Amino acid sequence: GGDTMKNRVITISRQFGSGGRTIGKEVAVKLGIPCYDHEVIEEIAEKSGFTKEYIEKRSEDVARGSWLTGALFGREYAGYSAQDYVWKFQRDTILELAAKSPCVIVGRCADYLLKDEADCLTVFIHADMDKRAERIVKQYGERSESPEKRLKDKDKRRAAYYQFYTDTQWGIAGNYHVSLDSGVLGIEKCVDVLVGLY
Repeated sequence: GGDTMKNRVITISRQFGSGGRTIGKEVAVKLGIPCYDHEVIEEIAEKSGFTKEYIEKRSEDVARGSWLTGALFGREYAGYSAQDYVWKFQRDTILELAAKSPCVIVGRCADYLLKDEADCLTVFIHADMDKRAERIVKQYGERSESPEKRLKDKDKRRAAYYQFYTDTQWGIAGNYHVSLDSGVLGIEKCVDVLVGLY
């Protein structure tokens, strides 16, 4: 609405393995404001009761192996899928959190959801494949599939989810106020830049 008392919110979209979540948490600590990432949002969504089964499948991904069909996969005849319910619940939660206090929100299409609701600084964190592969192996360990394949799949699903619910493209520089290459700049520099822009 036309309320001028909008909270300042930093939204962080990120490529998988770029360290975007770490950057978000550190920025929030330095600014002394809360950071909400998917665990928090999913926990809240879970409290709503109807999403337990879905939450396990991760609400940021569209169904595995069928990202092209996007969220149409698994729709019930009424046109609503469990994912749609999670989406609605997440949207309400994100709006509530942003209304409550200034904060950092990682992922969850928050940039799109809050564009008219908060004084947003929208950020996209990316890094080249090698840097991200190194990071996810360090963070999540080796898997049978190559880190490159994991990165591509995850980003593809993230992009498909974003496109489906926002009708905008994910990861296009022009859609964000700031786009930072964490591989080149390093986590600390990214944190400093964002704290400085706040």
